[in-house]
Amino acid sequence: MCGIVGWIDWQRDLASERLYMEAMTATLAARGPDASGLWISGHCAFGHRRLSVIDPDNGAQPMLRQSGDYTYVIVYNGELYNAPELRKELELLGHRFRTQCDTEVLLAAYMEWKEECAARLNGIFAFAVWDEQRRHVFLCRDRLGVKPLFYMQVNGALLFASEPKAVLAHPAVKPQVGLEGLAEILVMGPARTPGCGIYSNLSELKPGHSLLFNRDGVRPSCYWRLESKPHSDGIGTTAEKIRELLRDTLERQLISDVTVCTLLSGGLDSSALTALAADYYRRTGRGELHTYSVDYTDNDKHFTASLFQPNNDAPWIRRMSEYLGTCHHHVEFDTPELVSALKQAVIARDLPGMADVDASLYLFCREIKRSATVAISGEAADEIFGGYPWFYREEALNAGTFPWALAAEERAGLLSEDVRSWMHPGSYIKESYNLAIAEVPRLPGENPQEARMREMSYLNITRFMPTLLDRKDRMSMAAGLEVRVPFCDHRLVEYVWNIPWEMKTAGGHEKGILRHALEGLLPRDILTRKKSPYPKTHNPNYLAAVKKWVLDILDDASSPLLPLINASKIRQMAEGTVPFTSPWFGQLMNGPQMFAYLAQVDFWLRTYRVSIR
Repeated sequence: MCGIVGWIDWQRDLASERLYMEAMTATLAARGPDASGLWISGHCAFGHRRLSVIDPDNGAQPMLRQSGDYTYVIVYNGELYNAPELRKELELLGHRFRTQCDTEVLLAAYMEWKEECAARLNGIFAFAVWDEQRRHVFLCRDRLGVKPLFYMQVNGALLFASEPKAVLAHPAVKPQVGLEGLAEILVMGPARTPGCGIYSNLSELKPGHSLLFNRDGVRPSCYWRLESKPHSDGIGTTAEKIRELLRDTLERQLISDVTVCTLLSGGLDSSALTALAADYYRRTGRGELHTYSVDYTDNDKHFTASLFQPNNDAPWIRRMSEYLGTCHHHVEFDTPELVSALKQAVIARDLPGMADVDASLYLFCREIKRSATVAISGEAADEIFGGYPWFYREEALNAGTFPWALAAEERAGLLSEDVRSWMHPGSYIKESYNLAIAEVPRLPGENPQEARMREMSYLNITRFMPTLLDRKDRMSMAAGLEVRVPFCDHRLVEYVWNIPWEMKTAGGHEKGILRHALEGLLPRDILTRKKSPYPKTHNPNYLAAVKKWVLDILDDASSPLLPLINASKIRQMAEGTVPFTSPWFGQLMNGPQMFAYLAQVDFWLRTYRVSIR
């Protein structure tokens, strides 16, 4: 994986702006620790930071190819899992290749099929191509939004980058946040609205979208979206297709010239991928598979079961590692490391995020990077197959809002009166929800329950899933680790999207059809285990530490957070005179995470010198 940067300006010769381009590119060094590249020609400048995974010796970027008198240049972040098939097809069309890397395949695909190339790609990607013949830049992002891509128009010029920090390094860009951005931070939380870049005038290229920029301006377009169709396969055929799609997807994603491992929590999703990977390793003689898990010091002593986290992972991890014969690495963090990493997580995201869940993932990826460069993760299975508790709770199904926004009213009470009057939190969430519901591709003839479950699936795939994918990308790439997510293969997503809810919950279990598809691959007790998410710390020392941090902020009259919050109420909560029983973002972030999130917001405002407008 890599980091990409671009600057296209029709009004100036960018050869004189090399120092700025170098500075913008350097901000992404963590994403690409192995090499750096820069290409500048007239009105277009591309920068690249490389993490070498395939063909390390020959995949330098920006990469150039000639066609007649014209030059094509690409900067690319991602992996193409169907690169071998595309290469063969392109060779039959007359293209010749000098490397084994998928970058060259992708550039040739654009040269052959132009913007239509996007529909032919299977992978995770964000890339830009300078097309000298047509004098434009083509930007494109993968269907599910696994790889990030942001852009901004400034004085007629276009800036783009893998992360906001690179755009913010441009001298004409100021770190300003307006009403929409502030509402996304304080009301919507980590589940951002697609396309919103938070910072004023910064946009995110939406998943499944591309963009053309020429002298006439920006023209975005959608090349992929979910389509609702009748599902005609029976339960046996459906389970078989899911298993084969997952196997094919995983085996494509295990291809690498560097060490690959899997993340193993002992849950259904990670166990399935690890079992398939272990089987592939045995069949291909690739040796021992390494697996990794994360937890917190003394978490076993302080663990409290909840609807979202019914049990500890440790016994299940041992069960699967022993069953599959993997070489397992257990990574553990103590409270001081976790609290300190809250700041590093903000810098990785360029925003406050999911508090200790972000921080621990960053630390976890940093440890994995010591021994591996690529990891396989089970992200997205719950959104695609309907695994979260809120799919089964009447109050969430009938609330008329995002299931993770059920505590919005209580959360709004922690904002200052001025902020509430300015942004109208309830209205903002309602408008965002209504826009999302209006996008849902309907299937004529569905009964009300099936139609509602389709809505819930759509909300999770297009609103919540990008939150977790962004978190995984930003925390892992901050450590120079590439994480691949097989459940995000668009072929699997398209197929499962149209499986009726009754079949998805076969046997009366959440993700029942997936459990059916995995029979014979996993032990029975793993197949029936209840969902347990990425672990949070339950250590009271963590709560004490983040409470103290927030109290220190409240005592600092210069804090930029104070005008945004109900300081007296939060002080009472931190001092224990008022209980905090309501979640901060649905079931995602309870008391400790709430304090950590507020601390992250304060750190972000100070560190990025954000001005609110």
